[in-house]
Amino acid sequence: MGLAMIPLGLAFGALVVQSGLDWWWAGLSAALIYGGSFEFLLIGMVTAAAPLVSIAVAAFLVNARHVFYALTSTEHSRSWSSPRILWVQLFMHLYWAGGATAGALFGALIPDSVTGLDFALTALFTVLALDAIRDLHGDVPTPVLALLSAVAARLVFPDQMLLAAFALFTTGLLARHLATGGKHRHA
Repeated sequence: MGLAMIPLGLAFGALVVQSGLDWWWAGLSAALIYGGSFEFLLIGMVTAAAPLVSIAVAAFLVNARHVFYALTSTEHSRSWSSPRILWVQLFMHLYWAGGATAGALFGALIPDSVTGLDFALTALFTVLALDAIRDLHGDVPTPVLALLSAVAARLVFPDQMLLAAFALFTTGLLARHLATGGKHRHA
């Protein structure tokens, strides 16, 4: 899994440079934030000069998903020792930061006609979601829950769709977790 962060980091670094930011933004962001999808979102927010409050709220909303990752961790990973977890995290962080820095340094070599680098993270999550759907065992699929939350929020709260969709999705995930006795394996 750690090695998968290298090409994703390369795409992130190249996107930073293509967005008009200096190359060092990629390495600094990867080293200090280490937020993956939030870092991709941050590129657009920085280039648009978004207010810090908006950036902070977005960071919280995007990274709140990690709570659900913890709820769905497997028994195998729960048996890992603290040093093993720290080493795995260290190497994953280094893969991400190294890939992002390399992508930023070599991103200038990518012609402007190449598009789709901002789709790299979406593609990764799509593949992970499809894999999770294949492994389902009778519970409500997370992508279906997300889609239903978005549609309900659009119909009921069109002016506050994003906040309502996040609230409905969170409520749905918690309800599913309680209904399945915490046995759901894919968030």
